[in-house]
Amino acid sequence: MAHARANGEGTIYRRKDGRYEGAAYFRTASGVHKRLRVYGRTREEVHTRLTEAKAKAQQGIPLPDRTWRLGSYLDYWLDQVVHTNRRPKTYEQYEGAIRLYLKPGLGTCALSRLSVPMVQSFLNQKISEGHSVRKVQIIRTVLSSALSRAVREELVGRNVARLVELPAWQKGEIRPWSVDEARRFLDAARLHPLYPAFLLLLLCGLRRGEVLGLRWRDIDFETAEIHIRQQLQRVGRALVQSEVKTKAGRRDLPLLGLVREALLIHQGCQEAARRVAGEDWIGTGTSDELVFTTGSGRPIEPRNFVRSFWRICAQYDIRIIKLHHVRHTAATLLKNLGVPARDAQLILGHSQISVTQEIYQHDDMDARRSTLGQVEELLLKTTMYGRERLRCRQKQPSGPGFREMITTVLSGGPTGTRTQDTLLKSSIYGSLEGRLTSINLVMQDRTRQWLLGCVAVKNSRQIIAGGHGLPTAPQLKCPTCRTSYAAKAEQLI
Repeated sequence: MAHARANGEGTIYRRKDGRYEGAAYFRTASGVHKRLRVYGRTREEVHTRLTEAKAKAQQGIPLPDRTWRLGSYLDYWLDQVVHTNRRPKTYEQYEGAIRLYLKPGLGTCALSRLSVPMVQSFLNQKISEGHSVRKVQIIRTVLSSALSRAVREELVGRNVARLVELPAWQKGEIRPWSVDEARRFLDAARLHPLYPAFLLLLLCGLRRGEVLGLRWRDIDFETAEIHIRQQLQRVGRALVQSEVKTKAGRRDLPLLGLVREALLIHQGCQEAARRVAGEDWIGTGTSDELVFTTGSGRPIEPRNFVRSFWRICAQYDIRIIKLHHVRHTAATLLKNLGVPARDAQLILGHSQISVTQEIYQHDDMDARRSTLGQVEELLLKTTMYGRERLRCRQKQPSGPGFREMITTVLSGGPTGTRTQDTLLKSSIYGSLEGRLTSINLVMQDRTRQWLLGCVAVKNSRQIIAGGHGLPTAPQLKCPTCRTSYAAKAEQLI
């Protein structure tokens, strides 16, 4: 009598074409039961696949409701996840990477059978075709983000895109403007209609979208503040005004006097342009009006803004940099001025301080020269009061620095190093005046004795070395001040 199969055990049988087929019921991600069918050339192969499916079910991993192809899942991910949870610009970038690269290359692959060698071979092919390493990294990032969602939905067991290796990408060197170059640019752009926008870029470190998305209601002339709340971006064929990307980007900045004056002049010019345009003015004419518009009130195209920036640089022979690198210039100027990194982070609107320090703040040759010059000066000075080492030895025991060092413990020092309480210092100074005078007298006496000893040693050496052409004792001089030891001794005696 044949053994009866238990519920859920499944069945394996041979098909008419000679292959083997196994089938069993499993719970899907939506909660319904679905019959899974597996195939193989041998009974052992089918039994192994069926056992693996049962093991996943026992671990709580449900069966997918449908068999996904990678291309179909990427479309679903874009529509249901990215479109509703990401910003329009992010959606545009993801959609481009999927439409141009991922779907043509891997779209027909089964999602559950996607492997590391398949993804590695696909990305290597893109590099061999001439695509930059950075572009291939972006493609891998988009695929990894989609597969991470598939792991959460329990459609795949792992994210194979994270296991792929790519060549290291070296970011190009960024050389922000120096102070002189930034000053020359502002002088050159002083008569340009977008001069206030360039001021905001350099002085406040605003992003391009934040400058072009600034509204008049975001500028408070009474409290002298600028409120950064939205940005202007091109998404597809439309210019979109949206909120700033992060919470840190939503910030308030002081309205500096130079910027205030330029904005007031710009406001008057915009009012004149509105009167001239009349009914052809496209703007709102209210406080929601953008600060920087075209002659007809339309928002300024971001690319045209960049072209205006480059045109001024080329016309006045100023080193051309990317417009975004002006923001790097502002961050570097803050660093060179000694502004704390936390304050610079808040001004620039970064969510992490590491972004400010490691990406936006740069070192230049002037900063390096100044720093190394300070090290050089430190090494060439003595450890006490910064006095030079190469000096007359007779000045060392009774020098002012040495006396200040040993008497500071009583008086608090001439600069108040022990205490900043001037009343306390003045009250005790009178009682210590006699003690300080006695200490100075003792030090002067010890200096005389030490100097006379030096002269005696020199004289004895000259007497012993007599007749050998060496200078006589009265001719011996200090190598630094070129004063004879005998003359110094007579002055002290």
